[in-house]
Amino acid sequence: MGAERSNLKVEPDLEPSRPRRRHWKRLLWLPVLFVGFSVLQVLALRFIAPPVSSVMLWRYGEALGEGDWSYRLHYQWRDLDQMAPSLPISLVAAEDQRFPEHNGFDLQAIEKARDHNARGGRLRGASTISQQVAKNLFLWQGRSWIRKGLEVWYTVLIEALWPKSRILEMYANIAEFGDGIYGAQAASRQYWNKDASRLSPAESARLAAVLPAPRRYNAAQPGPYVQRRATWIQRQARQLGGSGYLSED
Repeated sequence: MGAERSNLKVEPDLEPSRPRRRHWKRLLWLPVLFVGFSVLQVLALRFIAPPVSSVMLWRYGEALGEGDWSYRLHYQWRDLDQMAPSLPISLVAAEDQRFPEHNGFDLQAIEKARDHNARGGRLRGASTISQQVAKNLFLWQGRSWIRKGLEVWYTVLIEALWPKSRILEMYANIAEFGDGIYGAQAASRQYWNKDASRLSPAESARLAAVLPAPRRYNAAQPGPYVQRRATWIQRQARQLGGSGYLSED
């Protein structure tokens, strides 16, 4: 009996490791699911006007967190052909003059910003309109490598799946032109009580001029900085060739 007992082999219990392996297999599917979801997300918004953007939701939550229960979002979608021709070219002149030429990332502007920042002084960014659409439409506020990586990914998708005209149309509709004021139509109604289709070149330039700090500057009551910048934007828009600069898309 003793010999028989000594020959018995005890098999290790492998059962606990199997659920663990299944768990890891599920995790491996997460990147695939994210890629599929984000592609469908961007593709759908090529044709559908978004009811809200992530930056609008973020700002709304921020206001409620500060106890501002009277805060309201002003947002009205307008197609690009329902806006004054002076507005899109003003946005491009102010924010991203190589917009029709680059593929979402302006390498020349990035290099210039890097050289400028290395010399010290006020930091300068180099985000393109496509990058700003990706950030404002899909992502959260703040600075982190994760958010920056997602911004790059969504920018690539936007440039691959949307024409340039759609990117510019989206930007003109979700850009913040004042605290709680999003898009050219809402800004035009709030500031001048008229539709975006009736904006003058000077008014379009003023809207573009407040974009660096829309909660600080007012397009309807411009101070010296906004007036100077708006004059510069109009001059740049003319030098680019006016609205014809964007007509090749």
